[in-house]
Amino acid sequence: MASFFGSMDISATGMTAQRLRMDVISANIANVSTTRTADGGPYKAKSVLFEEIKGGSGSFASILDNESSKLNYGGGVKVKEVITGRAQGAMEYDPEHPDANAEGYVEKSNVNIVVEMVNMISANRSYEANVTAFNTTKSMIAKTMEIANV
Repeated sequence: MASFFGSMDISATGMTAQRLRMDVISANIANVSTTRTADGGPYKAKSVLFEEIKGGSGSFASILDNESSKLNYGGGVKVKEVITGRAQGAMEYDPEHPDANAEGYVEKSNVNIVVEMVNMISANRSYEANVTAFNTTKSMIAKTMEIANV
């Protein structure tokens, strides 16, 4: 049973990570036209870096007879950090814009809407895959309980 719960924990970490990734992508899309932020300068696209959680997840698996340590599987994924891109945005000539430089150019956000849409689709599919794995594990537990009661 511990490995079942460990599988659910792994799927849950994947769903949490992909939800945060989707939030960051949404912020990027929302700020595609932002030329001035609180830090000064245009909005810079952000992206999420993930890393593996080593060993068991430590919740259900470790409580139920510590079997997860015997299986030596990964514990899921966690967000390592949210990084900000350094690339310069496109320069657009607009001398009337309040953020124009001395030459009349305004630096736009470095967000590429096509890349963000592809990332959004990828995050959505990854989330769906984790939901499917979670539900499959749930069904396996239910069948196991059904068989055990027969």
